[in-house]
Amino acid sequence: MLKIAFIAHDRKKEEIVNFVTAYENVFMPHQLYSTGTTGTRIMEQTQLKIHRFMSGPLGGDQQIGAMVAENEMDLIIFLRDPLMAQPHEPDIIALLRLCDVQGIPVATNVATAELLVKAVERGDFAWRELVHKYKPGLE
Repeated sequence: MLKIAFIAHDRKKEEIVNFVTAYENVFMPHQLYSTGTTGTRIMEQTQLKIHRFMSGPLGGDQQIGAMVAENEMDLIIFLRDPLMAQPHEPDIIALLRLCDVQGIPVATNVATAELLVKAVERGDFAWRELVHKYKPGLE
């Protein structure tokens, strides 16, 4: 079971809802997380159960980032709006940096999200089970 997070900027919320709806059966067996409004919108359109954090500008990105920092997140789908300035841009950059540090796959557009969800569907994320089993510093 993977831990997967969904985040979407305001102008990308409909896009993420459509994407998650299309792959609802792939996401169903996994533990799902999201920022506040994004998770609410997804749950209104699907049968998925999602743990919702605060909205992004209120700290939701940082809450997901805390899971990433502990290597407790396996995949993030973060549909960003590259054409709109975000007031919490430093939080966004920090989250992406943490994903790079921990080697957590993150999709920032639907094309990449499509590739990652297909990998989930094929079972290509089994390597994450080893990460969880053998956490550095906990041997």
